[in-house]
Amino acid sequence: MSIKENKSLVKRSFDLLMRKDEAFFDLLTRDYIGHYGDRDLSLEEEKNLDHAFLAAFSDAVATIGDMVAEGDKVAYRVTWRATHTGEFMGIAPTGKKIKLMYSAIFRISGGKLAEWWGVGEDLYQQLGAIPKQ
Repeated sequence: MSIKENKSLVKRSFDLLMRKDEAFFDLLTRDYIGHYGDRDLSLEEEKNLDHAFLAAFSDAVATIGDMVAEGDKVAYRVTWRATHTGEFMGIAPTGKKIKLMYSAIFRISGGKLAEWWGVGEDLYQQLGAIPKQ
C-alpha cells in the first residue's frame, strides 16, 4: 500500500472506532499485537480493552493531530477527550473528564493494522486511581 493509503487506513480505523462500529476490528490482522508498555495484547485482548474503554467513556472523542508515514508505518499524535461514566478496569465511575494525549505508531501489513506501539499520559492518574508523580 502507498503511504497515502496507509494514512487513510489509520484515519478510517479511528472513524469506525468512534462510531463503535465492529468493522473496526476487521481492519486488524488476526495476529495483531498491541504493545502497551510492559505487556502485549492479542487481537482478542485488544477487542476487550477497546469495548471496556468505550463503554466506560461513552462520549469519547479522538482527535488526530499530526500524522507521518514511511514505508509500512504510520506515526500519529492523538488527543482523547471523554467523561468517565462507567466502570473501567475495576474503577467505579468518577464523572471526571479526561484528556489523554499520546503518540503512537501502527505497522501495516496486507492492508490491515498489524501492530501498535504507543506512549502517553496515564489514564489511571487522571481518574485518581494512582497518585500523580
